[in-house]
Amino acid sequence: MAAEQDPEALAAARPLLTDLYQATMALGYWNAGRAREQAEFELFFRGCPFGGAFALAAGLRDCVRFLRAFRLQDADVQFLASVLPPDTDPAFFEHLRALDCSDVTVRALPEGSLAFPGVPLLQVCGPLLVVQLLETPLLCLVSYASLIATNASRLRLIAGPKKRLLEMGLRRAQGPDGGLTASTYSYLGGFDGSSNVLAGQLRGVPLAGTLAHSFITSFLGTEVPPDPMLAPAASQGPRVDLAACAEAWLDRVCAHLGLGVQEPHRGERAAFVAYALAFPRAFQGLLDTYSVQRSGLPNFLAVALALGELGYRAVGVRLDSGDLLQQAQEIRRVFRSISAQFQMPWLESVSITVSNNIDEEELTRLAQEGSEVNVIGIGTNVVTCPRQPSLGCVYKLVSVGGQPRMKLTEDPEKQTLPGSKAAFRLLGADGSPLLDLLQLAEEAPPRAGQELRVWPRGAQGACRVRPAHVEPLLRLWVQQGQLCEPLPSLAESRAFAQLSLSRLSPEHKQLQQPAPYRVALSDKLQALVARLRAGGSS
Repeated sequence: MAAEQDPEALAAARPLLTDLYQATMALGYWNAGRAREQAEFELFFRGCPFGGAFALAAGLRDCVRFLRAFRLQDADVQFLASVLPPDTDPAFFEHLRALDCSDVTVRALPEGSLAFPGVPLLQVCGPLLVVQLLETPLLCLVSYASLIATNASRLRLIAGPKKRLLEMGLRRAQGPDGGLTASTYSYLGGFDGSSNVLAGQLRGVPLAGTLAHSFITSFLGTEVPPDPMLAPAASQGPRVDLAACAEAWLDRVCAHLGLGVQEPHRGERAAFVAYALAFPRAFQGLLDTYSVQRSGLPNFLAVALALGELGYRAVGVRLDSGDLLQQAQEIRRVFRSISAQFQMPWLESVSITVSNNIDEEELTRLAQEGSEVNVIGIGTNVVTCPRQPSLGCVYKLVSVGGQPRMKLTEDPEKQTLPGSKAAFRLLGADGSPLLDLLQLAEEAPPRAGQELRVWPRGAQGACRVRPAHVEPLLRLWVQQGQLCEPLPSLAESRAFAQLSLSRLSPEHKQLQQPAPYRVALSDKLQALVARLRAGGSS
């Protein structure tokens, strides 16, 4: 397969971003004459994260990019030669130099799909040596992306549809790659934007940001702007000294609020004026550098009202400390009072943004009925997933040469499901998912209205189900190295994720102690599993 001219392909993952044992197994396959045997692996997870009952599949776009660019360079092969036995047949290294993914086929859940334990996120078919080498990079690309998307979707469910959620965790992320992945897939999971500029440039994630306390504390109030004059928004009329206008408004604001005019910090006001001169149509204030009520709020109002006199509209304020919910209530009350006092109706609806180590519990409080918070910035608790830092995806061999393979192991939870499989979602009459069905690929697909006997995983026996609708889950994305259909855009995958979640029953969607979602096996797959467990031939 010829590598695409894609600047992100190598950024997604390099062929040697892998575990050493992939290279040693590759040599073992080569020496055994098995390098070109057809094999199939499945990538899946064993348990839903965060104590929930669902996950969102993500990372497919990065996987496809990686596969289409996969090629070991001379420097890669030379390095492998330095860590493998010195008497390794040189023909093995020539084989590695010629490797690509032109014989690889991938079926996968579309990005943004609901995903459940044991159901493949990816099925990867191709020459045994190649698809073995793909294990670690594909796990790396899918596991964290899906974990982040799922974490973000939980936060979106808590926030509800009206609050804006911003990912602001780049500085807290596990390195640059983790930061870009988190910004990308938190957006897919339901966030509205990110502070990460690179995610905007490379992935099209909407960007948002305010200003930091350092900008405000850098001003003392003695600075003289090079040009303090600002033209009206309509570009008609004389330019006005914004700083002087803000000082005049400060007298009126402080009188209304019962503050002394000397209380608001001069440097903070100078910082707001400087920011307003740079962004008159997007002015926003960070209020808690010194004191919200005695300094940040009156200084913001003075500058915002000065801008309002010129036809501009301030867009928002941010709080980054203290009781965020209570302060937002008080700020909104002041906005309404000042709006009425000075006949500035737009001020009532100025957006209030909050941030400060917000987790699921605090988000629940901020999203409650009657909250005046409009925008919520979340960093550490979305990008690091502290409740569960790994999804625990695995990549397991299920067939070689068309014959099923099964890992029995000493731990029943780690046993694998053998054979090449198809997966279907059985839906009720209202369109909500009932269960996911795994069956052998050779079986006829289930039909709507057909009564099926299925074997739910973890249950003692079979049950019967009659779906009103049936959806195939795994789509063919790459066949023999060629992309079969265009991948959806990130925004399209985000919309699909929200649609998928909207169809999930509330009992499965609740975040605390949800009802487990069922994944079941067909009669034929259940019989194959039982035969292989009993030690029968495959």
